[in-house]
Amino acid sequence: MANNSERKSIPWFLWPFWAIWKLVIFIIELTGRIVGAVLALVLIIIGIVLSATIIGAIIGVPLIIFGVLLGIRAIF
Repeated sequence: MANNSERKSIPWFLWPFWAIWKLVIFIIELTGRIVGAVLALVLIIIGIVLSATIIGAIIGVPLIIFGVLLGIRAIF
């Protein structure tokens, strides 16, 4: 994010293009967060399923941890 002192004024004739650009950026960020949250949920579920066996726990527990961290990142 830019500081307020670095913020530039948008000329009135470019405002519609600036508004559309901001909307596109918002949609892309929101889509990325949704994909991240879904991927986190899938990793957590796979990790839980793999942790049902002793040998699978070696891979399952890190998957659960990675899924939780990815989910936290998708929220914030």
